[in-house]
Amino acid sequence: MGLRRKSPVGIWKYEFSTWRVDCVGIASASNGSMFWVFFSGMEGPGFYCFRIKHCPCSVSWISLSAQQSHLGYYVYRDMLGEKGDFITSPEISQIFGEVFSQLGSVLKNCDISIHLVEVSRKLSEIQALTLTEEKIPLERNAGSPVYMKGVTKSGIPISWYRDLHDVPKGHSFYLAHEFFDVLPVHKFQKTPQGWREVFIDIDPQVSDKLRFVLAPCVTPAEVFIQRDEMRDHVEVCPEAGIIVQELSQRIALTGGAALIADYGHDGTKTDTFRGFCGHKLHDVLTAPGTADLTADVDFSYLRRMAEGQVASLGPIRQQMFLKNMGIDVRLKVLLDKSDEPARQQLLQGYDMLMNPKKMGERFNFFALLPHQRLHGRSHPMNACQSKPSVSPVAGFGELAWR
Repeated sequence: MGLRRKSPVGIWKYEFSTWRVDCVGIASASNGSMFWVFFSGMEGPGFYCFRIKHCPCSVSWISLSAQQSHLGYYVYRDMLGEKGDFITSPEISQIFGEVFSQLGSVLKNCDISIHLVEVSRKLSEIQALTLTEEKIPLERNAGSPVYMKGVTKSGIPISWYRDLHDVPKGHSFYLAHEFFDVLPVHKFQKTPQGWREVFIDIDPQVSDKLRFVLAPCVTPAEVFIQRDEMRDHVEVCPEAGIIVQELSQRIALTGGAALIADYGHDGTKTDTFRGFCGHKLHDVLTAPGTADLTADVDFSYLRRMAEGQVASLGPIRQQMFLKNMGIDVRLKVLLDKSDEPARQQLLQGYDMLMNPKKMGERFNFFALLPHQRLHGRSHPMNACQSKPSVSPVAGFGELAWR
């Protein structure tokens, strides 16, 4: 099962009001106050900027400009590839996908189906074109939780959903690749008066410019900050916690596992919220509806959300994970069979994935699995062993090639 960009719930609660934003551009507050949202620079679906009057709003709200289900950046745009705003590992090198092909031998005798959680109409069409046989027409129902169905070229049933909750429960393997980094985050700054949430407001000096400000008092979202937090700036993604709890409940109940791959850290980084447009860094407060907005995933937070239900492994850096998965062996096989131009392309892709200064250390893998999957699998160390036995989970320990 794949998880991709997911639209957030359009209701945000703060101590001064509850906001509901509609597509017309007006938002009302439960306490009777109003603020206006103006969409400008319209060029088809998506919007280029918004203006807020009377009340500042949480940084998490700005993600609505990218993920809003009707006009959002991720819903309609083809943001991948050289002509887009960013590129992901499968597009960088064929080897990335091939290291996972070993699953084919494990699952070939199983009755399997594929379920994709995808809100982007553009990406779902690309997926369907790539995965399915054109001879078998797709079933489409825009009003259904299962908005598209088909059959892959190898005969596997495949379905598309907008929400994880609509996916049938059962023994499943979940893959979330560059999914969590685009979910809305709350940002907090430590001050002499305690933690204060970072808000977005209108610059009083420039009417069409946004700026970051600190909330004047405590906001409800501050409950997400750990009491022993040592950093002076923290980003928290409550929606990521909800999704991890849902995955954990499913895995604990019906088995399976989840693999999360994303830019991130283990509770060490501070201010990572940024934008990308045309493969270059982009100011998140400038035309937010035109850029990929992202924040590094805090895997320590995901681990806490899964505690008590399932076991977790990682995060482990991509360089180590792919090496454990046998990427060097696969590269050698391909290089031996390739001409010089193909060899150079393979080596460039390998360098992008594995180089610590590129994706090798910035990208991480994190796994969720049943507790019993780890219990009773390791063997006691004997006098000849200098280190514990290899982890039984592929990618998180060196594979024994036989």
